[in-house]
Amino acid sequence: MNVIEITTEYIKLQDLLKFASVAATGGEAKLMVQEGQVQVNGEVCTMRGKKIRPGDDVAVAGRHFTVKYATQ
Repeated sequence: MNVIEITTEYIKLQDLLKFASVAATGGEAKLMVQEGQVQVNGEVCTMRGKKIRPGDDVAVAGRHFTVKYATQ
């Protein structure tokens, strides 16, 4: 499982996919989400603007990501 560290309250799902290099562009991220290829906390998510907060788990293309706050 890969850890994505954020410094804000949340990261939008499509932005997480781009940040994690799962999607090369926003358009690619949008298609992945809309086609049901992404799971958030074990459930298929089709909302590309879904707010992903620390503790959430995202699975896509055989990869898993969890989000946590960056330590200072």
